[in-house]
Amino acid sequence: MRVHSLYIYPVKSLAGIPVPFFDMDDFGPAGDRRWMIVDSDRRFVTQRDYPMLARVHTALEGDCVRVSIPGEGDYLLQPGEEEARVLVWRDWVKAVYSAAEASEALSRFCGVDFRFVYMPDTAFRRVDAGRVTEERRVSFADGFPFLVTNLASLDELNSRLETPVEIRRFRPNIVVEGATAWSEDDWRQLMIGEQAFSLVKPCSRCVMTTVDPDTGVKGSDLQPLRTLGQYRRTVDGVIFGMNAIHEAPGTVRVGDPVINRTTG
Repeated sequence: MRVHSLYIYPVKSLAGIPVPFFDMDDFGPAGDRRWMIVDSDRRFVTQRDYPMLARVHTALEGDCVRVSIPGEGDYLLQPGEEEARVLVWRDWVKAVYSAAEASEALSRFCGVDFRFVYMPDTAFRRVDAGRVTEERRVSFADGFPFLVTNLASLDELNSRLETPVEIRRFRPNIVVEGATAWSEDDWRQLMIGEQAFSLVKPCSRCVMTTVDPDTGVKGSDLQPLRTLGQYRRTVDGVIFGMNAIHEAPGTVRVGDPVINRTTG
């Protein structure tokens, strides 16, 4: 097995970026989902309710993030000085509002009052304590620093679909090739290159998988979620991919060997 592709998502629920490698810090992939969008109640905003966000692209410029908003142009996200507590799922987290210009442009595009917020290094949001006993931190990602997927599982799913979908629908960080379909269900410990990962839970999927990442349109046929639900439904929900944590800072690269060290 080896790493087929890697992705980071500088802004939660905006378009991701395929990358040849990423470094890892305490949060997970460096720069991944350190930015997020909130509404006027300071609650997180995603493609679940605003699928057009898929059309807002991101790019890395050094340590900065640039967003390209259709009809509005490009804006560099810069943390301002105003702090706020913002809600992502059940967690109220310390954040910093961005400078106003990019938020105003996004609000015009979506027709709703939105703000970009940044998670500073001084913020601490804990990984799900029910799954990970260590006090590990996570960014604005749904609950864990990494999502690992298996390319063979996508191929098997696509064999059941009238219109195949891309792996981008599932917003992974690490895509593995060379495994058998659905073998990731049993992975618990992986070595990816020189980096150790613990796979702590299956990833339950939601309506975001029905959003076309190119058009930002939610499919009326609810695919691929509807088909997945016919044979991948468990007590954890409709499953595709595995959530993971890393054991130490380091670097992961496309082409790195992937070794399953699961025991028991």
